[in-house]
Amino acid sequence: MRDVLGDIAAWYADGRTFGLATVVGAFRSAPRPPGAAMAVDPGGEVVGSVSGGCVEGAVYELAREVVASGEPVVRRYGVSDDDAFAVGLTCGGVLDILVEPVGAATFPEFPDVAASIAAREPVAVASVVGGPGRTGARRVVWPGRAAGSLAPGAPHEARLNAAVDDDARGMLAQGRTGTLRYGPDGQRRGDDLAVFVHSFAPPPRLLVFGAIDFAAAVARVGKFLGHHVTVCDARPVFATRKRFPDADEVVVDWPHRYLAGTDVDERTAIAVLTHDPKFDVPLLEVALRTPAGYIGAMGSRRTHDDRLARLRAAGLADAELARLRSPIGLDLGARTPEETAVSIAAELVQLRWGGTGRPLTETGGRIHREPVA
Repeated sequence: MRDVLGDIAAWYADGRTFGLATVVGAFRSAPRPPGAAMAVDPGGEVVGSVSGGCVEGAVYELAREVVASGEPVVRRYGVSDDDAFAVGLTCGGVLDILVEPVGAATFPEFPDVAASIAAREPVAVASVVGGPGRTGARRVVWPGRAAGSLAPGAPHEARLNAAVDDDARGMLAQGRTGTLRYGPDGQRRGDDLAVFVHSFAPPPRLLVFGAIDFAAAVARVGKFLGHHVTVCDARPVFATRKRFPDADEVVVDWPHRYLAGTDVDERTAIAVLTHDPKFDVPLLEVALRTPAGYIGAMGSRRTHDDRLARLRAAGLADAELARLRSPIGLDLGARTPEETAVSIAAELVQLRWGGTGRPLTETGGRIHREPVA
């Protein structure tokens, strides 16, 4: 929904009820992940995508039917489904898609959700997508509050809502979107009720240290991949907004001091591009003791060996040093700043999805993967 938020927020503000289709399950080589969304307004305008083109036509018609009927539905499209195959889902994947009418009467919490997403505040939308519950029943969960209900009037309503609140907040903290299952009485054990939790966590952070031409390219590709990008350098003449227009923040500070005072979590990526010992050794001392999910440093193999010796002398253990990805990036033969940025981005993607980094023509099995836990 994040990708179509601007359009659907305007439709909602105009008082329109539109159809919102969201991928709530993706299996095998499905082209779009859970959370991908497409919306259809009453006039027939379409924004977003749920399948990269494979089943958009069928979902478009279903969205219009749902708006007319007012009833949400979950529809499965897959290679074994004759209708889906006829409209083009020939990739061998399976998609479960929730299609629901969205307007002031059906989704009164939408303005608060849209405001949180726009402000980069964490919020999760939990919807019933299978089992004995009412399809499309919804609860919106923030870190400190919640609204709506997944089982209005049911004996286990409070218990189910509380369980989903706890689980959704855990998923939100990790930036995970997916389906949870509960027993008929709202217990976490059981497989009766399926609840899809769409997490709108703030974008993962990419911290780029070293205000050089390579950093500008890395900031650009990092922003393209959806990161909140910060460029930091101690030299004010180089760390300027003009030189890094794609960065969300440009900070003038000693890198190690800035990193020690900023928030870092498992979704944070750190790219150290200074390849100057007076900057990168103190910085990496701090970085390798944070929970950052990715820590890479630029430099030749000789620079890397010298860097490791300095870090060992500073007291870092082998287990900490093993987290360092240096030289940074995948082996693409990159030379230019832009090519190097692509190699770093490729390593970030490979780490997230657990890919091999080899050409697909040399591999077998599934192409699309589940995120690495």
